[in-house]
Amino acid sequence: MDPITVLIVDDEQSILESLSRIFAKEGYTVATASDARGGLDQLRRRPVNVLVTDLVMPGMNGVDLLKAAKAIAPETEVVMMTAYGTVENAVEAMKQGAYDFVTKPLKRAHIVGVVRRALEKQSLVVENRNLKAQLEATRRRSIVGNSLPWRRMMDVVMQAAPSSATVLIQGESGTGKELLARAIHDHSQRQSGPFVPVNCAAIPETIMEAELFGYERGAFTGAVARRDGRFSLAHSGTLFLDEVGEISPQVQVKLLRVLQEGEFERLGGRTQKVDIRLCAATNKDLAVEVQEGRFREDLFYRLNVITVYVPPLRERSDDVPLLADFFLRRYADKNAKEVSGFTRVAMDRLVGYHWPGNVRELENVVERAVVLTKDRVIDEEVLPRGLFESGAAGGQSINVAVGTPLEEVERRLIFETLRRTKGDKRLAAQLLGIATRTIYRRLESFRNEGEPDADEGAGSGS
Repeated sequence: MDPITVLIVDDEQSILESLSRIFAKEGYTVATASDARGGLDQLRRRPVNVLVTDLVMPGMNGVDLLKAAKAIAPETEVVMMTAYGTVENAVEAMKQGAYDFVTKPLKRAHIVGVVRRALEKQSLVVENRNLKAQLEATRRRSIVGNSLPWRRMMDVVMQAAPSSATVLIQGESGTGKELLARAIHDHSQRQSGPFVPVNCAAIPETIMEAELFGYERGAFTGAVARRDGRFSLAHSGTLFLDEVGEISPQVQVKLLRVLQEGEFERLGGRTQKVDIRLCAATNKDLAVEVQEGRFREDLFYRLNVITVYVPPLRERSDDVPLLADFFLRRYADKNAKEVSGFTRVAMDRLVGYHWPGNVRELENVVERAVVLTKDRVIDEEVLPRGLFESGAAGGQSINVAVGTPLEEVERRLIFETLRRTKGDKRLAAQLLGIATRTIYRRLESFRNEGEPDADEGAGSGS
């Protein structure tokens, strides 16, 4: 827990010394200044929880200090000290944002009580701010998907989250592996602790060890001060190692020790304990990396306690409309544009594309379209030409993952064919090589299973 700091500003040295002793006995860190400008210097240098200042001082007075303090450190609560004759001025100061005022001569119990209450208010304000930030972050990183592969994956994520087990997230680049790691953290017993992401592919091998474990002053040339590593920063929370397959063999050994023993050493320092939950992610097949000698087998088994496979977007094309609408709303708000949706042709292009860059590529495409469109709906004219030129574009095929149940394959094929024929069941039956009545029977069974009407919004064509 960070120390509580009380800053006292008064031009009387006896007041500074008396209050310093009082608040030091309460366990607070105390800073002092003999005038308002000195108090401002202290506020600029360090975080201050409560500022206790005299109202009448030479030069800048307490009210001016209050206004400046609120501009520099708006979360700092301010308590005014005043003589009996200036109570009206103190009340006016409270209208400017002061928490309370105390009258001189000061009484120990009273000033301590006022400061304690000011600290409670300050703590609530900070907590409220943090909660709002967490809610906003959660809104920004909403997990969007309803396809069968996505639902199955989320079942594993939600089962794994409350446990303390290490989770290995495997999937192609751009599929949202960090998003899932954050979801695991947010639904774990460590949700109030830090979530510390590390992109292992972005950190040079020569400094990876120092970044992860930290170092002591003088551990190497240029280490002029002690620095905490990512493991220390993630204490009591979750450490997310993205692209863990890029870690060098030397660092792999030290990572294995942390997982086995729950301890590590800063460079040039002593062994220390750490309490973290580890999530790792990779777009490589670590089993193959082990076989080819590039990744330690014992570390692989330590990481691979629970495996989450993130399906690429081409294996969950049913989610493309949901994701496209989600990104459209985000970037329409961000760019203050009134864009309400996609034309049918534009959406067909998005659904039919094979998305080698996965969700990240879709997000970029939608953001570009929102910026470039001049209409309230996005048409294919503002979509990149790559969506037209790819062999997978146009929606002439569907992609399914190996292991998808036959009933799900049949359902997706029928729905996609009906969408392409604009609801014409006879034409769809001809394309599928089945009887029209079979289409009707299968649609009826889908409705009984709770599926939406297949030809909703399409032509009747029957």
